[in-house]
Amino acid sequence: MSVLAASRRTFLRSSLQAGGWLLSLQLLPGGGLLAAEVDANDIWQSNLFVAISPDGQVRITCHRSEMGQQIRTAVAQIVCEELEADWSRVVVEQALGDPAYGDQNTDGSRSVRRNLTRLRQAGASARLLLRQAAAQQWEVPLEEVEAVGHRLAHTASDRSADYGELVAAAARLPLPEAEQLTLKPRSEWRLIGHAVASVDLDPVLAGTAIYGHDVRVPDMQVAVIARPPVLYGRIKSLDDSAALKVPGVSKVIRLPDLEAPAAFKPLGGVAVIASSTWAALRGRQALQIEWTHGDNASYDSKVYREQLLASVRAAGEITREAGDAAAALESAEQRISAEYTAPHLAQAPMETPAATARVSKDGAEIWACTQTPQSTRNVVAQTLGLQPEQVKVHVTLLGGGFGRKSKPDFSAEAAWLAREVGKPVKVIWSREDDLRNGYLHSVSAQR
Repeated sequence: MSVLAASRRTFLRSSLQAGGWLLSLQLLPGGGLLAAEVDANDIWQSNLFVAISPDGQVRITCHRSEMGQQIRTAVAQIVCEELEADWSRVVVEQALGDPAYGDQNTDGSRSVRRNLTRLRQAGASARLLLRQAAAQQWEVPLEEVEAVGHRLAHTASDRSADYGELVAAAARLPLPEAEQLTLKPRSEWRLIGHAVASVDLDPVLAGTAIYGHDVRVPDMQVAVIARPPVLYGRIKSLDDSAALKVPGVSKVIRLPDLEAPAAFKPLGGVAVIASSTWAALRGRQALQIEWTHGDNASYDSKVYREQLLASVRAAGEITREAGDAAAALESAEQRISAEYTAPHLAQAPMETPAATARVSKDGAEIWACTQTPQSTRNVVAQTLGLQPEQVKVHVTLLGGGFGRKSKPDFSAEAAWLAREVGKPVKVIWSREDDLRNGYLHSVSAQR
């Protein structure tokens, strides 16, 4: 694993923010660490991974989505273990969607498995730099400087300093090579594998935590969508007169029809724009829509299940062969066979999909309970004809995800409608929407 930095691979550059120095590390896609120049005019907050402010506060940027699995806490635990940080002085910030972080797709229980080593190295790098800064300032051997409990200490001279006091000096030092880093042995871990309070516990208990449905921005409108009951369905006729009479409803807008391949894109339909969720829902109920269902009108899930079972019962292609399996089965005194099927399944997270979008001539800003902020950024950019760099994706807390929120369709809906309306729009999926129109888990059969 390489530890890299811009400009002859140096780690930290002196930087000024709000009258003080900021020590910062960034996470690279390949696992490297990149120094960020941070000042009052050009703050690269979207790429910051570890930051220590002059008052000693440690800020950890979590690049994975939090949906109840406590990854925001875990990321901070891992980094702060090696940093020897005081847990009470740690805050966690959520990363924007940005390829600088590498893969941000939060699924498959892979966040810790794939990031443990580089997160530990991030903390260890900062710890070493702080020790080096203290050693230089005190003119003592590095080996005699310890980092413990958020402080640097030199026992022989009875000197010590808080992390914040040495940030400016550490920021001028070159980045340590990976070979210079010493990771703590498991026997000395005090945070990893130990119970700590969740970094989100207080706001969740107080009801102040921000989930996708909680987002509010000035001049925001709410949208609910009547989507086709069948994939690739089309509107044959629409009467929106009653919907437009509902108090609070301002507009009724037809979305573009979905074209194959679906690829987790918006399904199309009719959006009701209103000043409140209740008004939008009432407006949707008042719509008179006649649909054409197309080729999928005849789809029968039971028939498809039987087709899958017939397929697994038939002789398949042999991809690996060792011995004579057919003969062994034929001569066996006892043979056990079983067939298993799984139907279409809705993920049904407790919090249904929701996304808020604000679009301007310069780009778009999205707030969404998404598992995949980068794909959300790319799809929104494609939807609006923008470059990905023009789209900023804020990741809220997720009230469950289960893969459904790894799909960017609801964010693309919000972005398209915000552009059409000329105001920020929050798209809300009801529970009925989620079960009826969400991208379902595939039917499967095994034998």
